[in-house]
Amino acid sequence: MAQAQSLHLAANRRRLVKDRLTQYGVTLGGVMVLVALLLIFFYLLYVVAPLFKGAKVEEKANWPAGQGASLALGLDEQNAVGYRISADGQVHFFAVQGKDAGKALADIKLDGPISALAAALPAQQSYALVQGGDSVVIIKPDFKVIYGDQGRKVVPALSYPLGEALRAVVPAGHGVQALGFEYGKDGALILALDDAGKLWLNRLDAQENFLTGETDWQQSQVELPTDGHKPSLLKVNANLRQAYALVGDKLLVYDLSQPDDPKLAQVLTVAGSGEKITAFTLLSGSSSLLLGSDQGKISQWFEVVGDEGRHFAHIRDFDLGQPVAALAAEYNRKGFVAAGSRGNVTLFHATSEARLASFDGQRPIQMLAYAPRANGLLAVDAQQLHFYKVVNPHPEVSWKALWEKVWYEGYAKPDYVWQSSSGSDDFEPKLSLMPLAFGTLKAAFYAMLFATPLALAGAIYTAYFMSDGMRRFIKPTVEIMEALPTVILGFLAGLWLAPLVEDHLPGIVALLLVLPLTMLLAAFGWHQLPEPVRHKVPDGWQALLLVLPLLLVGYGTMALSPLLEQWWFGGDTRLYFTNVLGINFDQRNSLVVGIAMGFAVIPTIFTIAEDAIYSVPKHLSQGSLALGATSWQTLTRVVLLTASPGIFSAVMMGVGRAVGETMIVLMATGNTPIMDWNIFEGMRTLAANIAVEMGESEVASSHYRVLFLAAFVLFLFTFLFNTVAEFVRQRLREKYSSL
Repeated sequence: MAQAQSLHLAANRRRLVKDRLTQYGVTLGGVMVLVALLLIFFYLLYVVAPLFKGAKVEEKANWPAGQGASLALGLDEQNAVGYRISADGQVHFFAVQGKDAGKALADIKLDGPISALAAALPAQQSYALVQGGDSVVIIKPDFKVIYGDQGRKVVPALSYPLGEALRAVVPAGHGVQALGFEYGKDGALILALDDAGKLWLNRLDAQENFLTGETDWQQSQVELPTDGHKPSLLKVNANLRQAYALVGDKLLVYDLSQPDDPKLAQVLTVAGSGEKITAFTLLSGSSSLLLGSDQGKISQWFEVVGDEGRHFAHIRDFDLGQPVAALAAEYNRKGFVAAGSRGNVTLFHATSEARLASFDGQRPIQMLAYAPRANGLLAVDAQQLHFYKVVNPHPEVSWKALWEKVWYEGYAKPDYVWQSSSGSDDFEPKLSLMPLAFGTLKAAFYAMLFATPLALAGAIYTAYFMSDGMRRFIKPTVEIMEALPTVILGFLAGLWLAPLVEDHLPGIVALLLVLPLTMLLAAFGWHQLPEPVRHKVPDGWQALLLVLPLLLVGYGTMALSPLLEQWWFGGDTRLYFTNVLGINFDQRNSLVVGIAMGFAVIPTIFTIAEDAIYSVPKHLSQGSLALGATSWQTLTRVVLLTASPGIFSAVMMGVGRAVGETMIVLMATGNTPIMDWNIFEGMRTLAANIAVEMGESEVASSHYRVLFLAAFVLFLFTFLFNTVAEFVRQRLREKYSSL
């Protein structure tokens, strides 16, 4: 007896130890899951946080500017060497950092004092200049890198990108007062304002000598109309198809697309009453014009498409707070810096409309120049040159750029756009997350619209009406569907289902009407049969009788689809939708995604909902039936109410699955980031966008971090859905726990 008690106590102790270990293990597992979620959350924040840090500007060095008024400034790529072109006809090269900052490296003397100078786009670092008279010279400060025993050395030099000095820009005897200049590999344009106030366009076309391989420049000249006004500031577009001349408060826009017949295309009023334009420059890519005024306003203009074709429009304004003295644009981004007449210097970004950083110079800044990588800034005042270090990695990202409508260059109006990359260096990134968030919700909506009725109806019938024998076969079969890889579903949806839907759209639409009608007619016919016949089919197995009629009707409807298409849509559904109804139709669209992703979501909703309904205590349903309620009344007023917490959880789990789905929407849609509820158009979701673009993004770039931000938003979506689901489930459980 004592030995039996001892064995019993030992067994109890072992059981207690196992229970404790299980308890600790489950608790530890739950805690580790929470820790993992928190680590994911904080890692995403860690990667995303730099997007919203402002720019920093720090002065690193300053030194005397030297003699002669400054006409142009520039820096090399490494921010090691800078240059200044002075009015006395010299190009000064100097060190800009470290203990040698300001040290002269080379002084190259030109032929004489410079009477007029025009700069090409900053990325060109080339200048057209006049040294008295009517002769124009094109120069380019160069930085030749030499590697020797003492390491890397930058040797300043001066080159002539067009090969030689150019002559006869204006008629003989007239000097040049102002210039505009731009060039490319196939040609160059020079605008010149002569002493008489006439504006001349000199076009140079490059022709390669096939014998010597040398480039010959063929010149042509034409006078441009100015309506009797004398321009003050001249610019040429990088595409060599437009030129601009500032005349008081007007900006003359010339169309140069026809070399022999230039036209004055548009006259813009760019200043208000009593306002004077004091600075004029082009943004990177030269699509946008920036005009600064003596009232501290900087206006941006670019071409938009209207009823009368393309024309320049006033897009947005930036406020410097004091008269604008100088403007300088970045090389490859849509950022620019403005200097005020009272010493304020401010960094802006045009697309994000962000004021990035601001500082006060010791004296009013006369001229500015960005470094090629936008990580440095060279400025000159009346006495000194200043070099500033700039930390500004993500200027294109702001709350407005991510979530509000933005007016992008060339667009007719502000819009939500996602276009993260292009083949052009001066591309304007469009990083709106709204089309991606919308696409995610759109895909989930159509998937749930397809999956929820089928899954819940199947769960209700399987758990409440179906016989146990059939249930043991049907439930595992549906659950096995969840093991089907979504990449297979996406593959089938993109390559088989999408063409099938396009070719048989009338039949598929007809199925929505025919199949429910077939079920009702079959049920009505079944109840018209004699009772002895109906009793031969065991209770709960009647659903099998529907399979054959549904298959036959479905096949027949699809077979009649071409005939329906001929009757209803003139033989081509796609053309009818596009041309007659004005509805865009893409082969890979939301309908395909809804069907394919619905099949992926159905097993999740079905399994959880079926378990919840089947787990309702039998005494509740039996008691309801015993009190005289019908089976349908018992289902709707007892069983479904009791199982409602589980049913709601099933639906929300399905929503979470649909929101986070990647492969199906990646392969079954056109991945077009558009905002339209049209079921016949595609979308791009957050998850699919991350899968498509993460591999091509540069690590730590704005694009890279915005993709992590998309992942963070997706994380918040799923967290929100799960939180709401748990909250509602608890309320439903409390409300119906007394049943």
